Amino acid sequence: MCNILRVRWTISPQTAPQPWIACSTCGSFKPFRSSGKVRLNANGRKLDAWLIYKCMDCGKTWNRTLFERRNLRDLDPDTLEALQHSHPEWVRVQEFDLDGLKRKAKRIDEPPDAIISKERMSETSGWTVLEIEMVTELSVNLRLDRLLAAELAISRSRLQTLHERGSLRAYPGHNGFLRNRAKDGTRIILDLSDASDRHAIGSAATNPERS
Repeated sequence: MCNILRVRWTISPQTAPQPWIACSTCGSFKPFRSSGKVRLNANGRKLDAWLIYKCMDCGKTWNRTLFERRNLRDLDPDTLEALQHSHPEWVRVQEFDLDGLKRKAKRIDEPPDAIISKERMSETSGWTVLEIEMVTELSVNLRLDRLLAAELAISRSRLQTLHERGSLRAYPGHNGFLRNRAKDGTRIILDLSDASDRHAIGSAATNPERS
């Protein structure tokens, strides 16, 4: 008999990263928020693209370069259409491009708000081991220990104790994985065979979507 309760958590961050940029109107560095709009400039067969941000205090715009002098034939039709119409799904990927933002700003605020959607992947009544698969396509500012504590309704100190006892593991992982961000593809393995509240933890792990 299988003794593993398998669940999948899909983590969807809600607020995009906010770079701090020198605002000429405010006269100091201020956080900027994406407007969700793309600006394009065509010069013959070459195209420039920017994502428009706005100062969160005064509304002044900042054009974040996405690319410059890109040949139109190098853009696939779907990307070109997304640029022309500021498709929300495509823009959202750009908004969460931390590597790109770090090339433009030294400070980036990453709000930790996210929606966690939970799906039971296996059905078993006599489970003793909980396996959680993390799915996230975008960068999310959530430490694993805080995420697990909040979503399983157990303390971070207990998580640390379980880890020290070898009852909490991560794949891929290392000794300090609880302090890392939740990443796509991470699997958390919790051996709860000795836990009196095992069923309560399992119920929390499989509860439907919550923020």
